[in-house]
Amino acid sequence: MILWILAGAISLALLAIILPRLLISLLAWPRRYQVEDVPPQRVAIVFGAGLWRDGSPSPVLRDRVATAAELYFSGKVEKILMSGTSDFANYNEPRSMRAYGIDLGVPAEDIVLDEAGRRTYDSCYRALHIFKVDSAILVTQGFHLPRALYVCNALGLPATGVAADLREYRRFSLLYWSLRETVATLVALWEVHVTPPSTAFGNPQPIFPQEAQ
Repeated sequence: MILWILAGAISLALLAIILPRLLISLLAWPRRYQVEDVPPQRVAIVFGAGLWRDGSPSPVLRDRVATAAELYFSGKVEKILMSGTSDFANYNEPRSMRAYGIDLGVPAEDIVLDEAGRRTYDSCYRALHIFKVDSAILVTQGFHLPRALYVCNALGLPATGVAADLREYRRFSLLYWSLRETVATLVALWEVHVTPPSTAFGNPQPIFPQEAQ
C-alpha cells in the first residue's frame, strides 16, 4: 500500500513538472516558423547563449546570430536586438554577438545591444519597455523557443519565433538543455504570473527613435 502511494506521489510530481513545458510547447507551436515563411517584423531578438574562454560565441550562440543574419539579409527584419549578459569581466555576450554579426556582413548600425539581458525574462521585458519593440521575431534554439515565446507574449510583446538549429548538437548537451528547460519553464511561469523578478531598468533607448516621439 505504501509503495502504491509513493509511486502515485512520484507520478503526480513528475506530471506537475513536465506538464507545464508540454503546454507551453503546444501554445508556441503556431508561432514557430522557418526563416523563409516567417511573417516580416521590424526587429529580431537574439538571446545570449554563452561564450568560449577567449570571448568568442559558443556554437549555439553562433547559430543564433547566423539565423538572425539570414533573417536580415532575406528582408524579414530591419534591426537585430542582441540581448545577453555582461556581468563579468571580459565576458560580454552582446558585444561578441555583434562582432560575429558584423563578420557575417550585417551592418553595425542595424545591430542594437542589450547588455542587461541576463535572462529570458529580462530580454523580453527590456525589449518592450527600454527598446520600445512592439513586435518581434525571436531567434533561439528549438529547446528554448517555446519558453521565450511564452514569456515575451505574456509580458505584452507579440512575438513569433525561428529556431536556430543549424547543426546537430551533442546528445548529452540536448539532454542537459531539456532538463534545464523543464525547470526554467516552471520558474518562468512563476515570474510571469506570480512574482515578477527584479529587472535592470534605465532610460528608454527606442530602436526607432523618431517613431517613439
